[in-house]
Amino acid sequence: MTVDPTPSGLAGVTAAAKKGGERGLPPVHLWHPEHCGDIDIRIRKDGVWFHEGTPIGREALVRLFSTVLRLDPDGYHLVTPVEKLKIQVEDAPFIATRVDQVGDALRFETNVGDVVEAGPDNAIRVETDPETGEPRPYLHVRRGLEALIARPVFYELVELAAERDTPQGPRLGVASNGAWFPIAPAGAHRG
Repeated sequence: MTVDPTPSGLAGVTAAAKKGGERGLPPVHLWHPEHCGDIDIRIRKDGVWFHEGTPIGREALVRLFSTVLRLDPDGYHLVTPVEKLKIQVEDAPFIATRVDQVGDALRFETNVGDVVEAGPDNAIRVETDPETGEPRPYLHVRRGLEALIARPVFYELVELAAERDTPQGPRLGVASNGAWFPIAPAGAHRG
């Protein structure tokens, strides 16, 4: 009788993330395991991770899981070389909790420890609620995964914003690493 030495479920995800974490982010985009199932993990829209209805209180464990998170056409998954477990994400899986202007770049930090400079590969986008007009800003973090930009951080972006003429009309936006990102609808800052 042989015993499979590869742990599965939550233990397998933890082991794969720890192993990958020794050398940086694990190459989840290269892993295509056949085993697929669901795991009772949910990321609430405020960035809090839950397992079986209970908040995951260990920040280090949340950071570890975030390194093996992948967005596929059918949703978010925690991925290891041997299995893929679907989780629920209410909005964006991460929250951008800080921004600093470093030279010509806007450098963000997320609630799981990612440091990302906005630019051509990591765009800032802002959705506007059609009923309330409230902005919902996001930052691309990696491979389709986004961070919701926290309200205080968005206010900092507004302070850094400058007006530009666009085909839609004058808009407020921010520049980072040679890219410009509108942060409000055309004319909204004048009304």
